Amino acid sequence: MRIRTLPAAVATAALFGSLLLAASPAVADTNVPIGVGNVNDTVVDGAHQHLYMSTGDGIAVVDYVGKVVTTLTGLPQVSDLQLSADGSTLYAAVTGADKIVAFDTATLGQTAAYPTGAGTAPRHIALTQGRIWFGYGDQWDSGLGEIDLTADPATVRLDLAGDHDFASTPMLYADPANPDTLVALDGGISSGPIVVYDIASGTPVIRVTADEGGFYSDAAFTPGGQSIVVVGQGRRAAEEYRLSDLAKVHDYPVNDQTETVTVAPDGTIAATSLDTDNTGDTYVFPGGADAPASVRNLSDSWMPWGGHTTAWSADGTKLYVLTGSSGSMQFQTVSEPRKYVAKLAVNAPATATRAKTLTVKGTLTTGLKPPAGTPVNIVRTDMLSPSGKSLGTTKLGANGAFSFTDAPPAGGKVRYTVTYPGDAAHTSASASDTVAVSRATPALTLTNNKKTYAYGKKVTFTAHLGTTYSNRTVEIWADPYGADKPNKLLKSAKVDAHGNLSTSVTMSRDTAVKAVYKGDSRYAPRTVKSNAYAHVKIAASLSKYYKTGTIGSTRYRYFHKNTDAILTTTMTYYTGRKQRLDLQVYSEGRWYTTGSEYFALGTNGKSVVNLGHAGTSGIRARVRAVYVDPSSGDSVNTNTIGAWQYFYFSN
Repeated sequence: MRIRTLPAAVATAALFGSLLLAASPAVADTNVPIGVGNVNDTVVDGAHQHLYMSTGDGIAVVDYVGKVVTTLTGLPQVSDLQLSADGSTLYAAVTGADKIVAFDTATLGQTAAYPTGAGTAPRHIALTQGRIWFGYGDQWDSGLGEIDLTADPATVRLDLAGDHDFASTPMLYADPANPDTLVALDGGISSGPIVVYDIASGTPVIRVTADEGGFYSDAAFTPGGQSIVVVGQGRRAAEEYRLSDLAKVHDYPVNDQTETVTVAPDGTIAATSLDTDNTGDTYVFPGGADAPASVRNLSDSWMPWGGHTTAWSADGTKLYVLTGSSGSMQFQTVSEPRKYVAKLAVNAPATATRAKTLTVKGTLTTGLKPPAGTPVNIVRTDMLSPSGKSLGTTKLGANGAFSFTDAPPAGGKVRYTVTYPGDAAHTSASASDTVAVSRATPALTLTNNKKTYAYGKKVTFTAHLGTTYSNRTVEIWADPYGADKPNKLLKSAKVDAHGNLSTSVTMSRDTAVKAVYKGDSRYAPRTVKSNAYAHVKIAASLSKYYKTGTIGSTRYRYFHKNTDAILTTTMTYYTGRKQRLDLQVYSEGRWYTTGSEYFALGTNGKSVVNLGHAGTSGIRARVRAVYVDPSSGDSVNTNTIGAWQYFYFSN
């Protein structure tokens, strides 16, 4: 959109309103995805709070937060857009249909269509004195035409370029504040001039023309319509030219090739750049050509804008910028565009000693430096002040640098946050850095480390906490071995007057027991662990014997020499667990191992094994069940050896 100037009294009110707004708390900028393709032109409709964007074969109607409300379709290769002076009608150049169409901005319905002639391909339009001026054609076949809306029916005239032969479709600009003037930019070649026409008679007459480097990509009038600001290829500034003689009035420098430009009702200029070095793509000149630009980096990629995609809000308080490319377009709203972006950097030491003085340094950077002595606010956040504690202010030096000292009363992670509140010319800024402040290590112990217990034994574990500052709470956790049993909090409480806290664990598995102290502002967190071990429970019995008796002092089960001895073992069950059976035979005063083999347990923990028969009388044997970590198939318990079962084969 070529923003129209407001009447002087209204423009002054808008300016003072913006200054008052700038003094209020900062409003956040926004950046939202927008579902449009590459945009040729953008017009802002303040009365209906819409933006109209020509894209592809339609016009996207977008609200102020970047949501596409609707799309006006059936407009092949729609390009330039213009609002009527009263804002009631939107005009669009439909290049692919050789016509200019009109829409009611209240209903968004089409109200008129003005054919411009077969093959004319109108691309650029401007409105003034009840006429639509349009640039049409392609390259050296381009021309200037007019639709007279005051005639009934409207009439169309072509070939009105006068003495200039356009090398490309002329880009047209007109302003109601300067109604007898039409500006045409011949942007297709390097020698393309700016042509200023006098249209007071209804037929364009060249008033002044000058070659200003051609390759124009966008332009906008200054308030009052007496100067035009142009951007384009090869220009590292938005260039302002006076229309009376096309003398250059000002350069508004940017970091790279200029791409788009828009001028607010108060004369504030916004321009975008290609920004190949990613140092800033959107420049606002809030104080005239001699003031530095307020720079924002709205996109981290190259920004070769293909159309007029930067626009002020109708009241000039916000700046709308489209970034990205088709399929990933972003709708950016700069809420306080006239303010210079302030950035804070804070640098605190990585580590420090509690209660000892440390120094924090930093810098405020901005395109327009605040005066030396400007205060910035300091807040310390730590364990004693989790919501933050104000440390007052420190003052900026002439170069924006600042420093302050502090002796942190609490250890642990200490964050220093510095905030610049902003002012009428600057955005607010905030930054922080953290310091790891030392804390003493408390004494913490836990009983029963590396001890082994019978299955099912209830064991008391006692944690002892030494001196601390404020926190006297200890947690005791038990983590049984095996993935099927979770780590469990057994007890969390303050230690007693002797620093002790106790709880019990029933030992059915090996268990890692932990005592956890979470620290306080002077003592660091600490965790200690005791690994306690539990045997499995084993029971074994022989069957099919015919009597019992003793040999020496040992009790035996007697089997006939041809009867198989059956051993039934019951062992604490765990998934995949196996028992190991050890078999020994007595000979010549000694026990000899004749077999050692693993047998799987059933889900009930039982295993029945046929040990066979001797076939000979007088044979003494013994057997036992054993759990071996990890050979028994798991590591949930500690090694456990069952009792020997003795048996004797007789006739």
